[in-house]
Amino acid sequence: MWSTLCAFLLSLSPAVGAQAVANDEPENPVCLIKTSMGDIRVELLPGEAPKTVANFIALAEGAKEFTDEQTGEKARRPFYDGLTVHRVIKDFMLQGGCPKGDGTGGPGYTFADEINAEALGLHKLKVLQAGGTAHRNLGVRSQQDFHAVVLQPLLRKLGIRSQEQFDARRDDVQRIVAQMTLKECYENQGYRYTASLKSRPPTRGCLAMANAGPNTNGSQFFINLIDTPWLAGKHTVFGKVVEGMEVVDRIGVVPVDREDKPKKPVKILSIRVLR
Repeated sequence: MWSTLCAFLLSLSPAVGAQAVANDEPENPVCLIKTSMGDIRVELLPGEAPKTVANFIALAEGAKEFTDEQTGEKARRPFYDGLTVHRVIKDFMLQGGCPKGDGTGGPGYTFADEINAEALGLHKLKVLQAGGTAHRNLGVRSQQDFHAVVLQPLLRKLGIRSQEQFDARRDDVQRIVAQMTLKECYENQGYRYTASLKSRPPTRGCLAMANAGPNTNGSQFFINLIDTPWLAGKHTVFGKVVEGMEVVDRIGVVPVDREDKPKKPVKILSIRVLR
């Protein structure tokens, strides 16, 4: 009798890993991403990234004109239908939304990031840590990396273009770098932030815009398999998975080639807002 009761109770419970996550805001739109490996429901966050959400919905539902990569002509149809998850990196993220299927395509236009650096705490994190090492979120592994990520953008901002100019202002440069925050470092790279927005860090299950640098958003997006604090301030987070994270995890371990492309295509069948 006890085993029968346990089986009955288990039949009423959702499968392990398939539990739904409550919406942050009940009025937020939820989109259904149908893939060849299962369905994923994502809560979109218009209060945090209004233009990004509007662009995503309009492309998904065929309400926005884009440039067809195949013909070069203007088109208006559900953009994501039939595309693939073209990039999967285990224990990192999965990426889709490229009409070329290789990460180089888009809708024929770009738009600005929607990020509040201070909401992410980037104004409190220093570039240089104790012992003079670079903050781990910068991904600096060598002097060459430090020059490219921190020094070169700063020297460009200061108008220093020669060794002679650098030698004359060496003390100033050292002082600035010693006090520099991650927010300031990213601003030197070209990122611009909006203090009036709410922003959340790119954690596991978040939906964010993939890009090629500051203000180069288009159609490509990624879903995180893990927390990725090193991406904070560089990618607009505009949604979170509320159901189907087990599908995301299954996609996250598919066999891939040397370019991180799934060997067997993972199709995006459609993306629609549930109304």
